[in-house]
Amino acid sequence: MFNTTFKRTAVAAAIAMGLAGSAVAQETSSSLRGVVTTESGQVVSNATIQLRDERTGSVKTLRSNEQGTFSSRGLPVGGPYTLVVEGPEGRTQVVEDVYLTLGDSQNVNVMLERQADMERLSVTGSMTSNALYGSNSPAANFNLEDLENAPAANRDLKDVVRIDPRIYINETNAGDIQCGGANPRFNSLTVDGVRMNDNFGLNSSGYPTERMPFSYDSIEQVAVELAPFDVQYGGFTACNINAVTKTGDNEMFGGVFYDYTNDSLQGDELEGDTINIGDFSEKRYGFNVGGAFIEDKLFFFTSYEKLEGSDTFDRGPEGSGAATEVAGVTQADVERIADIAQNIYGYNPGGFPASLPVEDEKFLAKLDWYISDAHRASLTYNYNDGYSIAESDGDSDELEFSNHFYERGSKFTSYVGELYSDWSDNFSTEARVGYSELDARVSPLGGTDFGEVQIGVNDATVYLGADDSRHANKLTYDTTFFKLKGTYLLGDHVISAGIEREEYDVFNLFVQEAEGEYRFGSIDDFEAGTPFAAIYESAAGTNNPQDAAAEFAYAVNTAYVQDEYYYASMDITFTYGLRYDWYTSDDYPVNNPLTQELYGFSNQQNMDGQDLLQPRFGFNWFVNPDLEVRGGVGLYSGGNPNVWISNNYSNNGVT
Repeated sequence: MFNTTFKRTAVAAAIAMGLAGSAVAQETSSSLRGVVTTESGQVVSNATIQLRDERTGSVKTLRSNEQGTFSSRGLPVGGPYTLVVEGPEGRTQVVEDVYLTLGDSQNVNVMLERQADMERLSVTGSMTSNALYGSNSPAANFNLEDLENAPAANRDLKDVVRIDPRIYINETNAGDIQCGGANPRFNSLTVDGVRMNDNFGLNSSGYPTERMPFSYDSIEQVAVELAPFDVQYGGFTACNINAVTKTGDNEMFGGVFYDYTNDSLQGDELEGDTINIGDFSEKRYGFNVGGAFIEDKLFFFTSYEKLEGSDTFDRGPEGSGAATEVAGVTQADVERIADIAQNIYGYNPGGFPASLPVEDEKFLAKLDWYISDAHRASLTYNYNDGYSIAESDGDSDELEFSNHFYERGSKFTSYVGELYSDWSDNFSTEARVGYSELDARVSPLGGTDFGEVQIGVNDATVYLGADDSRHANKLTYDTTFFKLKGTYLLGDHVISAGIEREEYDVFNLFVQEAEGEYRFGSIDDFEAGTPFAAIYESAAGTNNPQDAAAEFAYAVNTAYVQDEYYYASMDITFTYGLRYDWYTSDDYPVNNPLTQELYGFSNQQNMDGQDLLQPRFGFNWFVNPDLEVRGGVGLYSGGNPNVWISNNYSNNGVT
């Protein structure tokens, strides 16, 4: 049943001007391929190709096959790279300034000339006017230069990707990313192969954390794929936002930043009326540094960023000078309510602050180890902990005391290790294993010992105590994943096959009114302790809200195979393959016999056995130096918010 919900078919075609190439999969690396020929057009087999990364000094030696084709996978993005190609007869060609883009494979076709005619060639793939050249699908690519030069005032990838007209940043809804008009919950965000989108599906921003879960300065390149035809892409039906972090090189580099603002730098009048914006200050600062522990061998990169800021609030009673005054509630009313709460109920409800402090901290550390010319490993650790202050009831006729606010935050940690290996000129592998965990919190500022109180004042409602939805509310989940892929160069064909597995383990507690909700018709009723309504909820039978939590686990398994065929005489690349996803799970909701009795089926259902076969085909045709045609068709699956699944375990009608 879920196949109908989560799948999407995409057909795309495009025409562009520029360099040729072919699309690469949802990876953390780039690739390069080419054909070696003579001046007369004959292919050159057994040519030696030395591929040097000028940043790290690493050198890979390749040989062309009988069709003159060579290929290298698992290369770090960016550049510059230099190719030195030498034929069996001693003819040599040098190709300089080759830059590799995340999500693309750079085609570098080399013609060996006579020694007297030899010249150095320069290929600046990252500096073309259209970053889509070489891609066989609709996408947007942003390299380090784009990231550094973009006016990213918010230090967020959204500041950059919004440049593409197919991507819309919805400023009215936490700045969520909408690709082609699709719901942001169907996006996928990966950084160094770690999925960092909101897997549970409750955050409007699309992030699992309050802000972007990694430092802006740690990113090397970003690719936004809207309909990639490579079968390695998965887990989304809107778009895939794929980023890779920087790596160290032989020359030390780094940077620092600091920005600051406060209330004196913000306007405090609107159409002649003075507005109380409150006292606040905000500063952000951080650094990044990369270099080599061992030259040409072991490299490091690290970044740190911290926000010490404020969330501002614009609501208050009549006559308070707040930007939004709640009609019908006077300063005398709120003072009387606070007095009753403290002296009769022994509870401090807080006040009406114009601002409250917030924090956010990010740290990333990465090691890259060039074990040999044929093997490269990397290890990345990322940490983010931050929070904001949220209002619970903010309609025009509602006013909250500050201890009804709650801290909305989360701690996100991830680890990922990768190993790239070339076992021969024709066969290479990529292995990736990782783990991530999210610990989300929603903590009322006044604690949860005092339930929610609603007091009717004229036509408005005043709130104090813990928000009713935060009495028993906790979310944690962790993800374990691995990937193993092999690539084999067979003539003009690059054949890839792989397996992947992502395991999700979720705990979700959400019980409203677990400390009670009390509604009073007036301030006098509040003083007398006579509510007209009282609501209480908890776990059935045990009266312990923890017993009503959803706890479940499942895994998404993937297998795929693909052929990338390059027809050199027409300079056209075809990519076609199959992807197969299937779910496994051993956890079932608690049995509710009434479901069987009323509807004829059991509620003890899960995702186990759900599957989908996804065929894809794409092409890229380099017609001439001024015309490129690309397109394809594919089936996609994923982007399922886990809150949909969680509700079946928690809202079972029994617990």
